[in-house]
Amino acid sequence: MDVEAGTRRKRFGSLVIDIEPLRNAPFRRLWAGTAVTAIGSQLTTVAVPKQVFDLTGSSAWVGLTGAVALVPLLVFGLWGGAIADTVDRRKLLIFGNTGIALVSAMLWVQAALNLGSVWLVLVLLAFNQAFFAINMPTRGAIVARLVAPELLPAATALTSTMNMFGTVFGPMAAGALMPVLGLPTLYLLDSIALVITLYPVWRLPALPPLSGQVRRAGLRDVFDGFRYMATQKVLLASFVVDIIAMVAGMPRALFPEMAERTFGDPHGGGLALGWLFAAIPIGSVVIGLLSGWLGRVRRQGVAVVVAISLWGLGVAGFGLAGSLWLAVAFLVIGGAADMVSAIYRQSILQVAATDEMRGRMSGAFIVVVAGGPRIADVVHGWTGAAVGTRAAATGGGLLVVVLIAVAVAALPAFWRYRAAAVK
Repeated sequence: MDVEAGTRRKRFGSLVIDIEPLRNAPFRRLWAGTAVTAIGSQLTTVAVPKQVFDLTGSSAWVGLTGAVALVPLLVFGLWGGAIADTVDRRKLLIFGNTGIALVSAMLWVQAALNLGSVWLVLVLLAFNQAFFAINMPTRGAIVARLVAPELLPAATALTSTMNMFGTVFGPMAAGALMPVLGLPTLYLLDSIALVITLYPVWRLPALPPLSGQVRRAGLRDVFDGFRYMATQKVLLASFVVDIIAMVAGMPRALFPEMAERTFGDPHGGGLALGWLFAAIPIGSVVIGLLSGWLGRVRRQGVAVVVAISLWGLGVAGFGLAGSLWLAVAFLVIGGAADMVSAIYRQSILQVAATDEMRGRMSGAFIVVVAGGPRIADVVHGWTGAAVGTRAAATGGGLLVVVLIAVAVAALPAFWRYRAAAVK
């Protein structure tokens, strides 16, 4: 009987998320900072497009937020990754967190004063994305310095799951709190959360370059990153397939209009908006909590391709859904598939890149992961305004499936990619 119980525990342990990296105190502090800001940052993620839609009444304007965010994300994502390879990453992370907190406070002030300027909101969004683009590749490059290589998939799953946890409850909290506390308060809560997270980041150890040489990063460092990426074919392919998934398939610019005009939310915001923003992360959290098995999959290229195809089909189903709960269900399926893809792609990055290039590769990863949806905001926003939100979402999801098949045919090495066997 004891043997049977032990066998069940072993099987259960191999299924649920691996928490072994949390035994590492520095990683635990980094992860704790992520936990604090996970929900707060999502309040702003919901508040910005909602405020833009309230000021303009147009999904095309909501889509423009993606274009505004894209430029600083591209510039500072690549440059920020280069900086992360040449300075103390702990200090750079403190700088990025502080900058985001200050911008969130300014967003609160403009909303509380009811200035009514959509352009001011967009300018502040651009600054927010600039600091975000510096912060995220730095955080990603730190992880591989804190945990052993064999624990990287587990550490990635822990971090991604916490981020997704925030993107589940953050939008739901935003939808519930917005009618009660008002939209400006969402910005304020995000700013407070960011200030709180400075303490665990401050307690991280110093993380200067392994070479010991701290210097300024210039354009040459950025171009060196591109040249290095060109030599890593599987890594380059992982970026390509994710661009396909995010640009063609991410329908979030359509959420404010669909919540109000398709699923019956009141003009001031409601639960449908929160559920739409939370649905994809719900699927991601479920997979994250049950991610123990992911480390045993060796054919990671195949896993990424299958996962992205399922993401596209989930988005297409969302566009065809006739009720809120069916739409949410399809988005949950898509979110689960996207989480599988993200965990494997990030693990591939950490293994393939050397430490002196890891910041730049993380910067490129952030540009793709965060920049792709910004381009999608523009594409889906304008397409939704032209042909309708349902057609835009459905067409985008189906296009993902077609383009991923083309990418596999053009990049067969990625399909054949296998991770090293786990000892």
